[in-house]
Amino acid sequence: MPQAKTKIVRDLTTGSVTWTMISFAAPLFLSSLLQTLYNVADMIIIGHTVGRDGLGAVSIGTDILHFFCFAAMGFSNAGQVIISQLIGAGLQERVRKTIGTLFSFLGLASLVISTGGLLLLDQILHWVNTPQEAYTMAKSYMGICLLGMVFLYGYNVVSAILRGMGDSRHPLLFVAVAVVLNIVLDLLFVIVFKWALFGVALATVISQTVSFIWSLIFLYRNRDQFGFGFRPKDFLIDKEALRPLLKLGIPMLIQSAAISFSMLFVNSYINAYGVVASAMTGVGNKLSSIVNIVNVALSTAGSSMIGQCIGAEKYERVPKVLRVSFTINILISFFAGAITVIHPEWVFGIFTRDKDVLKMSLTYIPVLLLLFGGGALRPPMMALINGSGNFNLNLAVALLDGVLMRICLSLLLGLTFGMGVYGFWYGHALAGFTPFVIGSFYFFTGLWRTRKYIIGKQAR
Repeated sequence: MPQAKTKIVRDLTTGSVTWTMISFAAPLFLSSLLQTLYNVADMIIIGHTVGRDGLGAVSIGTDILHFFCFAAMGFSNAGQVIISQLIGAGLQERVRKTIGTLFSFLGLASLVISTGGLLLLDQILHWVNTPQEAYTMAKSYMGICLLGMVFLYGYNVVSAILRGMGDSRHPLLFVAVAVVLNIVLDLLFVIVFKWALFGVALATVISQTVSFIWSLIFLYRNRDQFGFGFRPKDFLIDKEALRPLLKLGIPMLIQSAAISFSMLFVNSYINAYGVVASAMTGVGNKLSSIVNIVNVALSTAGSSMIGQCIGAEKYERVPKVLRVSFTINILISFFAGAITVIHPEWVFGIFTRDKDVLKMSLTYIPVLLLLFGGGALRPPMMALINGSGNFNLNLAVALLDGVLMRICLSLLLGLTFGMGVYGFWYGHALAGFTPFVIGSFYFFTGLWRTRKYIIGKQAR
């Protein structure tokens, strides 16, 4: 196994938590930055070439495709936590079985989901109230992206394996190639060939495919270090490995799917207010994702660090991990909020020159500030819940955050209180604080110290 597999536990035991987290999170931050640039580049190019109809189409298509990634996100995150805890406990053979099971299980899932998405594409676009002006472009964008879904799933698997072993540097290199290639192909397909959203989608699929193939080659060349032989029998789904993967992955999947579904549900009402509202939603979500780059990176790093600390029974280090994450997150979100309030024309003007969208953006600022706040407070608590492998609490967060709070608040504010599109925006933003409230209670009760939820007694 590579030296990185024990580095986190060793550093947390002998060194500074702040430095350990920053050194592990830095590549994750850069990876998240590149991932965000990957998506933002699409919207910037479309916004300045196709206009608000294109922005609306990309916004709607991205939301739907994010929903279709629920299995990749849920089970990859679960696999990362399981691998990190098994490594912390020194259980190499179970790591090998987990890797093979993760590959095969998510490979099959990607084929089922992409096929179902293609067959139901028209019905889905109608269900989310896609504005007529954006319908054809959204359908073209989604159709091509769904065809490349298997490569996106595959990249998530390889990245989860590497991060679970403490390697956040190589996933950064893989995504860097995808980002650069995507931007180059975007410019070629959209500006030179005039393929609009079809070109954006094609660039996305090609870049994802190249990134996945390269990451797979890296894993194969280092198969002896990772303890995974890439023989046909290594890809068999092992019941012993599948059980904890399902136990933790299903709540994580439900969480990802519930949040994505609730956002689709809320956005279906927003889309009914017209293409300007759809475009504004897409711009707001992208700005929120830009600010959350560091927050998400620290959450991912914190999840692996907490998982390995719990696996090695270094419980006293967990609060320090959370404290560092909270401090950095709050400072970044505060800085972003200040810039938005002082110079909103700079912030929203990145994506569009459309006068109607820019006019609506001025009233969207309070919503964006709430999104920044939730983005700062939510990730550390999710790192604790995911890192400890508490699948029951993960499921509770999924249902409360993804279904009850977001949908109910949005309907209450938007329809009952007559706030219209603003009610749906505020409902979505306020729901983002739910994991922080639940996670805080979980932390202060100390229940996360009681046992190793995933590797359990059988690990000893």
